[in-house]
Amino acid sequence: MKIFDNAKKILPGILLAFSIALPAYFLGSTFPLIGAPIFGMLLGMLLARWQRPEKFRSGIAYSSKKILQYAIILLGFEMNLYSVFKVGSQSLAVMIATTSASFLTAWFVGKSLNLRGNTATLIGVGSAICGGSAIAATAPVIKADDKEIAYSISTIFLFNITAALIFPMIGHLMQMSNMGFGIWAGTAINDTSSVVAAGYSYSNAAGNLATIVKLTRTLLIIPVTLTLSFIVSRKSQESGEFNFVKIFPWFVLGFIGASVVKTAGLLPDELCSFLAQSGKFLIIVAMSAIGLNVNFKAMAKNGIRPILLGLACSLAVALSSLASQHMLSLW
Repeated sequence: MKIFDNAKKILPGILLAFSIALPAYFLGSTFPLIGAPIFGMLLGMLLARWQRPEKFRSGIAYSSKKILQYAIILLGFEMNLYSVFKVGSQSLAVMIATTSASFLTAWFVGKSLNLRGNTATLIGVGSAICGGSAIAATAPVIKADDKEIAYSISTIFLFNITAALIFPMIGHLMQMSNMGFGIWAGTAINDTSSVVAAGYSYSNAAGNLATIVKLTRTLLIIPVTLTLSFIVSRKSQESGEFNFVKIFPWFVLGFIGASVVKTAGLLPDELCSFLAQSGKFLIIVAMSAIGLNVNFKAMAKNGIRPILLGLACSLAVALSSLASQHMLSLW
């Protein structure tokens, strides 16, 4: 049967990605500030120069695209929409300000740096929303290739680590309140592990708020991916290649559905937690597959430009968060 033939074709590559993801998972547990998805991508990159047999190709491609989308759906099972709406009323204006600042910076600075392709968009999305998860959700919508994803993830990782280390010091120097710092960390640091590390380094109260703000911010993936899919569809329509069914990010509907199931309590909390954790592991699998497809010669051509754009976006997000909080008297 065709379904078994397809499964047999992709299985070797999927197993290879899983075999890389397992040690990456344990490394991420040992070094949470770096995070397992980064370790998965780095380990994959170490094996990228291996001249692997052709039988692995299909499964690696499947892992970096389809498994990535399944992972995003499962992440919805940790979203309680009641908590999101409660915190959103306090931090929504700040999120809008930081998201706008990141996208505008990515657009103008990306053009000035002559960063072509999807790299600037992915760095802008990663800086605006939630780092690697946002990049993972956006990449299939804009048809980014593995090289562009690797550029973006690597850049976001660098500034995640930097922010987690320096934000608490800056917060104490500015004598920020727990609420002010929690909102700042939750809206201006990208990866969840880095948000948690920075928040709880400041105080328990700041850490609790930063975590909820960060999870609330993750929901911005939905309007952003839908908007980008609309833009891509318009371009396809202009070129005579428009197909709404193909371009629409259906996995986003799965993410929303999972969030509704979690909020309504239709499944036990233990099962929702297991499904969300499974999604996080599948992110590691996908990042491992992406690492396997990295072309180092191609990466070297872009040089320092993605890092400069990442720096500009990170500064724009951090400063716009502080400025909007000051205007709203949230400190």
